Amino acid sequence: MMRAYAAPMPLHSRGNDMIRTHAALSLLGLALATTLAGSAWAGEAGKQVAAGANIGADVTAVGVDSFANVKVDFPDGVRGYPDVVYQTLLGYRPMKLDLFLPPASFDKAAPRPWVMYIHGGGWVGGGPRRSAAYKDWPKVLASLSAKGYVVVSVSYRFAGEAPFPAAIQDVKAAIRFLKANAGPYHLDPNRGMTWGQSSGGHLAALAAVSCGVPALSPPARVDNTRTTVEFSASTAAGADQQTDCVAGAVSWFGIYDFATLRGSAPPANQAFLGCATGPCDPEKVRAASPETYVNAKNPPIFLMHGNEDKTVPIAQTQHFYESLKAAGVKTEFITVPGVGHSAMGPSRTAPCTIRPDAIRPSGIGRVQ
Repeated sequence: MMRAYAAPMPLHSRGNDMIRTHAALSLLGLALATTLAGSAWAGEAGKQVAAGANIGADVTAVGVDSFANVKVDFPDGVRGYPDVVYQTLLGYRPMKLDLFLPPASFDKAAPRPWVMYIHGGGWVGGGPRRSAAYKDWPKVLASLSAKGYVVVSVSYRFAGEAPFPAAIQDVKAAIRFLKANAGPYHLDPNRGMTWGQSSGGHLAALAAVSCGVPALSPPARVDNTRTTVEFSASTAAGADQQTDCVAGAVSWFGIYDFATLRGSAPPANQAFLGCATGPCDPEKVRAASPETYVNAKNPPIFLMHGNEDKTVPIAQTQHFYESLKAAGVKTEFITVPGVGHSAMGPSRTAPCTIRPDAIRPSGIGRVQ
């Protein structure tokens, strides 16, 4: 059945926002009444929702809705904030991170050092709440935050969404976002490090050695100039004034030189490089490899690799370690016996061996 509805003003008008929004919500009530035939209360639903709705000029701001400030309490007073948006690029899903703030007892101390975790998954999968063989990865990150660190775990664009350099640009955007929020998060912009495993280890190392490289830098901040409310500024105010440099990195079983993987490279590598259907551009292979950027100015880097890794050859880490040493970079390399990729081993107890061998001496606690 067709019905006519006389709105107070056209919905596309630039007139009073309150009237326009209330008219739209009243139309919702009309739709409910029509769809839910026989529900006498449905016709009033839109009016009631409209009466309680709050609108304003900050409608395009990120982080002002009810879901934006969800807080999760972890043991020892750690405060967790999931799905914090750090970047919105036109045509892509919003990039988010999980934020872990130390106990309130650290709020009166000096600004805190920070750690950025970057997940693995071959640049095509995984997520910020998973890592290697560990269960409940957010709980692990929270336990680190309990020691006085601001900890974040970031998402980034997968190869199927955008190939290199998109993922590293996202990581660097997250670094700048953190620094731009140094005040609210009570962190020291100059005392932070990246940490990742597998493809995340690659990105952690690449971020550490490529400080300020223009080709890998994130896009400049873009403000919302559109009349539609679905668009927001691309990142935090002031992010463009921050560097993407870090004070150190930890990489578990990462990839450091794509050129040496050519003979046995899995499809994910080609997808990441944007050459899944043909030969890879040698210059792009070089640009994506942390080996390319090794120099004496690199920050300290800790490396770990299992000697039973069948996915990423341990030679990747060995060669990278030697390059760092030759350049005079402070570095350490631990081989974990009997452990394969993603900290998995031949038995159910094998993953446990990675904890004392990789987390404690990894240098995370040395960024003070």
